[in-house]
Amino acid sequence: MSDNLKALSDEGVSIWLDDISRERLRSGNLAELVKDRHVVGVTSNPTIFAKALSKGDAYDDQVRDLAVLGVDVEEASRAIITRDIRWGCDVLRPVYDRTDGLDGRVSIEVDPRLADDTRATAAEAKMLWWLVDRPNLFIKIPATKEGLAAITSTLAEGISVNVTLIFSLERYGEVIDAFFAGLERARENGHDLSKIASVASFFVSRVDTEIDKRLDKIGSEEAKGLRSKAGLANARLAYALYEEKFGTDRWRALKDAGARPQRPLWASTGVKDPDLDDTLYVVELVAPGTVNTMPEATLVAVADHGQVRGDTVRGAYDDARAHMAALKSVGVDYDDVVRVLEEEGVEKFAASWKELIGSISGELEDKRAGA
Repeated sequence: MSDNLKALSDEGVSIWLDDISRERLRSGNLAELVKDRHVVGVTSNPTIFAKALSKGDAYDDQVRDLAVLGVDVEEASRAIITRDIRWGCDVLRPVYDRTDGLDGRVSIEVDPRLADDTRATAAEAKMLWWLVDRPNLFIKIPATKEGLAAITSTLAEGISVNVTLIFSLERYGEVIDAFFAGLERARENGHDLSKIASVASFFVSRVDTEIDKRLDKIGSEEAKGLRSKAGLANARLAYALYEEKFGTDRWRALKDAGARPQRPLWASTGVKDPDLDDTLYVVELVAPGTVNTMPEATLVAVADHGQVRGDTVRGAYDDARAHMAALKSVGVDYDDVVRVLEEEGVEKFAASWKELIGSISGELEDKRAGA
């Protein structure tokens, strides 16, 4: 049992694994991480599935059966993905029961090609909820402008939502408002608010990657001194906004009706710069009531040498604001940074989805040819 991971969990941080695969499931590896590494949730995305399908033979039997049935590639992709997610939900179900639904969650993402279509995103969310048919499922919806209304309508149906691809503080505020509106509509629709859960996935390392690139281009000593600190500052200010929004009368009315808060989730917590401490985006973002979803390499690094020093968020608001002001003073346009990151995020997931569809299509053709 890892003392470092236990210390992180004891501080109120839920440890989730940012990965899933058929091989991880059938080998029992995920169950072992739950048992031995304090993992209490799982997230997935199109990139993760594209990678999983490209390795080994874990999907061969299912793909062969789908080929025999003559299903099209879109139906096959949903069958393959939802099987893994359903299996993951079953592995995590004891955690879900033990924590009264707080954790034990597994996330599946709507088709990212629908990110600019509110109605299609909401329809896909409902379909995935029906297909997986597990209470500990999260439907991931990107926090695009069009996604906000889909988030509200999905929550209004009593469906739990993981809001993904959040980069800006302004958008995060809109996400929380969409969450409030969804719960208000869910209450009107007669749903039990205590059964509806949500997290808001605020991306961290990608912010540093984009801003550091711009600081390097500016090239001054002052600019260089600001490198690799924006991701943490941005996330800490997001937590400050979370505290502010969840201290309002609007939230208290929902809480009194049985609602649970939408927890901040730190995503993209594997460092991209090899010169940085590989536990940076974990040990520097410790705050109660948060989730940190980590690639396995980051999970292992935290277990091995992560130094958990208590809350590293709430006492750092002033420094975070000062850092963001310093970035502006040297010429970094925050609004443009977060716009680029959101657009690139959607594009990358859409590209991974197309890669996944292409791989499944090729596998289906091979199996049909060999039948």
